[in-house]
Amino acid sequence: MKRTIFLWLFVGLVGFVLLPWHMTDRGFTSFDWMRDDAPSTGLMLVMQGGFWWLLAPLLAGLAAAAIQLKIQTPVQRSKLTLWAAAAGLFLTALQGLVIVRAGPRLFETFLTGETVMGGQPGFGIGAGVVVIALLFVLTNALSQTGKGQGDAFVVSMIGLIIALVAVFVFYPVSHILVRAFEVQGGYSLTEFFPRFFDSDLWGLGCVIGSRSCGTAINSLFLATLTGAGTTLLGLSFALIFTRTDFRAKKVLRVLTIIPIITPPFVIGLALILLFGRNGTITELAADLFGMEKTRWLYGFWGVYFAQLLSFTPIAFLVLIGVVQGVSPSMEEASQTLDADRWQTFRYVSLPLMRPGLANAFLLGFIESLADFGNPLVLGGNFGVLSTEIYFAIVGSVADPAKAAILAIALLTLTLSAFLIQRSWVGKKSYATITGKADSGQNAALSPLVRTACYATALPWAALTFVVYSMIVFGSFVKLWGYDHTFTFAHYVRAFGMDFSNGWRFSGVAWDSYFTTLTISTIAAPLTALVGLSTAYLLVRQKFVGKDAFEFSTMLSFAIPGTVIGVSYIMAFNFPPIELTGTSIILIIVFVFRNMPVGVRGGIAAMSQLDNSLDEASITLGANSFTTVRRVILPLMGPAILAALTYSFVRAITSVSAVIFLVSAKHNMATSFIVGRVENGEFGIAIAYSAVLIITMLAAILLLQLLIGTRRLRRTDRVQQPA
Repeated sequence: MKRTIFLWLFVGLVGFVLLPWHMTDRGFTSFDWMRDDAPSTGLMLVMQGGFWWLLAPLLAGLAAAAIQLKIQTPVQRSKLTLWAAAAGLFLTALQGLVIVRAGPRLFETFLTGETVMGGQPGFGIGAGVVVIALLFVLTNALSQTGKGQGDAFVVSMIGLIIALVAVFVFYPVSHILVRAFEVQGGYSLTEFFPRFFDSDLWGLGCVIGSRSCGTAINSLFLATLTGAGTTLLGLSFALIFTRTDFRAKKVLRVLTIIPIITPPFVIGLALILLFGRNGTITELAADLFGMEKTRWLYGFWGVYFAQLLSFTPIAFLVLIGVVQGVSPSMEEASQTLDADRWQTFRYVSLPLMRPGLANAFLLGFIESLADFGNPLVLGGNFGVLSTEIYFAIVGSVADPAKAAILAIALLTLTLSAFLIQRSWVGKKSYATITGKADSGQNAALSPLVRTACYATALPWAALTFVVYSMIVFGSFVKLWGYDHTFTFAHYVRAFGMDFSNGWRFSGVAWDSYFTTLTISTIAAPLTALVGLSTAYLLVRQKFVGKDAFEFSTMLSFAIPGTVIGVSYIMAFNFPPIELTGTSIILIIVFVFRNMPVGVRGGIAAMSQLDNSLDEASITLGANSFTTVRRVILPLMGPAILAALTYSFVRAITSVSAVIFLVSAKHNMATSFIVGRVENGEFGIAIAYSAVLIITMLAAILLLQLLIGTRRLRRTDRVQQPA
């Protein structure tokens, strides 16, 4: 343990002495300082630049090294090292927050002098390395005191994830939520409560009268039905895949994935052209059956329809691994006791899927609350929190205080759903994967369940096929919905290549396409790593504040992307962390916006893994890291695939947060598509969407190939229906 602490102290020293402490004009990780005469490493800034306040992390590191060398009592040595590292972290963060580019913004009476008044830029790579080193010194010292059963790997993982969530979730979100309490000249709780409990938010006029309900009630009703609908549809698809001999499973798999790889507004536009007042299916129904043309699509039912189509794949990705994980031996035991197939499914299989069902519902509920693209296109007069927040921020009269109050209302609904979900799952054991031999057959579905699955999933798959056929069709016509003359013009303009002098990418979409793929490829594995690591801690470890920690991981997912984008601008446009205009801020927002899917999928999958697997590994001499790498991860294939798939495609298709964070140098595909739609260039937008869909589908199939299929038993067999 001493050796590990000295290793991290050495890493911190390298960061302080050799790497640039502040950002340069070329960004966070630039090494221009090697060619400049101006001092920029921490040591040079202290010795030549007069930045005396940067001595804090250096002195903290030296104090920790001295304590490790001089103090012989292990417990006392660990506690003193912990306090030294904590002091270094606190003072480093404090000086970054207090002394900004314009000089000190607090303690002006004490902070005087030309150097202080000249201010400082945000942290660079040197400061980042020092902070990480001090954090791991702190966590290693904490493990020496007996916390986390003395496991440095577990304690370090907890410390790192808490730090990341604090910096990249709580810190930016607090910048906008605090606006809810602002009044002229200060802050007030008394002004907040009347605005929060306003009837425009929580009114029940649609229930007890003829008026409409408040936006929070509308959002609650829509999210509940969306969560239930997507969970049932996802379960139907998962059961067809794992418990039937349906022949077109590969085609069905593609159709279940396509909705989450659709760029913004395309589903809404396709539904309008199919089911709108003058849509293709509406016209057909009017001609064949004399049905009256209505505007039913614009309102609650249209938004609900679009959200079911959009979010069902998330439930499927969570549930397929859970359904596969149900042990055949338990179902065989049930049938041995004379239970029929329906009773086995009802009383054995379904209860063992409860963690997956609960997590799939929670994800669908939160996705519905945070969705603003579908309500924006199809909502009509049906107001929900996400669109109200959007208009409060980007409307003609910006009202950040109103947006913050609406965001708090949305978080209240999310917290309530989270607590109900935790209560429903309870503390029971759902482990069915024990590491013991299990070569039995999964019970076949009863005729009733099989018929219900086919009756719900197959029509939905057919509808998905029709919707996406319309999207492909729209990319090859001059003007979708009006002029259906066949043309390749949209693809040529977007993705054209010039071969006159060698070859070059001449299409207008190439730049944003390559930028999007690069950033998404970097963000996806980071998202999966952080999400599944968090799930491991929540399922396998016990520590103080675990429930609060679990909810905090859902925070960025629950808040609409519009709020996240604005909060990142407010937090990271100034020291100590200046990231706006860089690709790093896009990667970070994708990682922490999409992380909860990895967390919920990981929790659902890991709940089925018996603790005896970990215990057996540790008994044989493996540490926690080896146990995770050699035992847990190989059994987490579906959860890893779900996290990678979702994070990759959401990094490509996200629009609400990205639209505030893109720059001329780092333009994203969704921002490009929205710009084309605003200019009326629907053909290019749809053609670009079709190319993105094909790209993401190929990436998902490649991920499936690389990760492979999880093997829980020698063969995955299902009983043939009688």
